[in-house]
Amino acid sequence: MSETRLAVRHDPAADADIPAGSAVLRAVRILEAIAASEDPPPLATICREVSLPKATVYRILGTLEFAGYIAREPGSKVYATGERLNRLAGRVLVRSPSRAARHAILEELAEQIGETCNLTVPQGNSVLYLDRVEVAWPLKASFSAGSCAPMHASASGKLFLSAMPRRARERFVRVSPLVSYTARTQVDPSALLLELESIRQRGHSIDNEEYLPGICGVALPVRNSEGAIVAAISVHAPLERTSLAQVLDFVPEIRSAADAMSLTLEW
Repeated sequence: MSETRLAVRHDPAADADIPAGSAVLRAVRILEAIAASEDPPPLATICREVSLPKATVYRILGTLEFAGYIAREPGSKVYATGERLNRLAGRVLVRSPSRAARHAILEELAEQIGETCNLTVPQGNSVLYLDRVEVAWPLKASFSAGSCAPMHASASGKLFLSAMPRRARERFVRVSPLVSYTARTQVDPSALLLELESIRQRGHSIDNEEYLPGICGVALPVRNSEGAIVAAISVHAPLERTSLAQVLDFVPEIRSAADAMSLTLEW
């Protein structure tokens, strides 16, 4: 997802230790090239990035596509990461050695504001919950680490979409099915694109009962050292005991936690 990734350049020197004819490591290099690209790359671009013959790359791409690790964009000849690779990346992140440090930051934030706090990352067309700290309130949303939510109907998801380059953002909104989860879910592509531009300008995103009835929330970005959005901290609360305006009052505390969180994410 473009700006939500840390750009990775292929280092030819790193190939010095690759055994001659290693198909596995060649496939890994191809996956890295696809994952690091701002836009889904075509075959010619992938060949250039990995310095391999077209026939070799095409054969490996076919195997990876068959296995579900990559997918061709509908109606085009460009390649993107597939659902199987996205699920694998999500499981690796959920079990990361940095989880203790991340969890401590969420715990401190939850204690400060008295609401449930989440750490999320983009995973394909969904939002993955890496970690969550719930407060001891009788009314709460039911999520756990490893759960997913839709991009267009969640605070974190809309934040990630807003960070995409304009062309990629428009393509996602126009092509993806905008499922209506509640009466407040934004399913009109033009209106959603306007909202995403607004999110891009103000630096935070809200969820006003757009995914779960009676639940509101706000999300702020976690950035890497290059300033790209790689994750988000979101806060959710039931409207029966609070309001969206009250949740928005926590933005300064969430921003401080996001700055601390960025130091724990090695992307």
